[in-house]
Amino acid sequence: MRDTTEHFRQQYRATVSPRYNPWLHGGFVLGYGVLCIALLAGTLEQVQPLEWLTLPLGLVFFNLCIYVVHRWLGHHKQAFARLFYKRHTGDHHSFFVPGQMTYDGARDWRVILFPAWLIVFHSLLFALPLWWLMRPFNANVAALFAGAMLIGYLAYEWFHACEHLPAEHPLARLPWIRQMRRLHELHHRRELMQRRNFNIVLPLMDYLFGTLYWEPEPITAEPRSLPMTRMQHQIDIPRSAVPTLAYASSASRWPEWHPSSLTVEGPSGPLYAGARFEEEIHAGGRSGHLSWQVGEYLPGQRWSARARGDHGLELQVTYECQALDTGHTRFVRTLEYGFSGWLMRLGNQLLFKRRIERESSDSLLALCEMAQQAIPPNPAAAYTAD
Repeated sequence: MRDTTEHFRQQYRATVSPRYNPWLHGGFVLGYGVLCIALLAGTLEQVQPLEWLTLPLGLVFFNLCIYVVHRWLGHHKQAFARLFYKRHTGDHHSFFVPGQMTYDGARDWRVILFPAWLIVFHSLLFALPLWWLMRPFNANVAALFAGAMLIGYLAYEWFHACEHLPAEHPLARLPWIRQMRRLHELHHRRELMQRRNFNIVLPLMDYLFGTLYWEPEPITAEPRSLPMTRMQHQIDIPRSAVPTLAYASSASRWPEWHPSSLTVEGPSGPLYAGARFEEEIHAGGRSGHLSWQVGEYLPGQRWSARARGDHGLELQVTYECQALDTGHTRFVRTLEYGFSGWLMRLGNQLLFKRRIERESSDSLLALCEMAQQAIPPNPAAAYTAD
């Protein structure tokens, strides 16, 4: 697949005119759109609060329009839209495939952005005629609605370009863009592109029409080369090793004993290698979301999982159990985490680290107490994690 995509990219780039200027392309679209919006805004007079509602309603209407165009013209061949179908499904979806979603240089904008003339077409045959038709009834509503059509167009172009940025780019790491980037990557799968994730800016219509599809990003077997903070705590729990680790590795029960865990969505019971789950947390004084994947589970011995979160957070947690002669279990929890951004790394050193250290220590005390309630003292007794 990689060789096929690279071959197509080489062929496509060879057809791009040497006179093509990507900065002129993007600058014209932005400048023309802003100029039209400014001219429409100049007609506004004493806008009433209810009239301002036209702007969000207009953006929702544009969201519906672009959904319909993308779904039914971009991915289903229609006689009157053959050029659009070829440019979108034929060129764009061949140039970008899962695993190769980023552009290599500014000249690749030609396969991401709409043709420069399309915004002129959009304004003269869609936005401005709507303004002209609505103006006799309410000039402010007409200008706001037409402006929303142009704002929506520019937002589409900007978000779509951001969704093809490298993952490490600062814009691509912004929470909303990162989520939409993932949805767009899933849309580029051959088996999904005609059925799922047609919205680019806001997945509202995908949600309403049942075409929204989400799948967490795969968590790599090896962590990135980030500066990692490592902390380890241990406690002796008066229960045998197998049920103790089974209880601790039941992520659905983490909110019972870990002070940072708010909610967990995923399978119940001990989680084996490959299992995934989602967690809402409040750790180090900050709220966030983690997407987890279990890497290892050896009953009574070891359990580990990796997660990715907001602000470039990556972490790994490992539980290890050692059976003691007393019949108790020495439970060791190791947490390793790091941030990709320097600002969050600085915040970790100044503030987050001490709080997380305290929360991790408190979590083992709570685990010891809750494990004794959940696990019968008789080691032969059955343990149920549900």
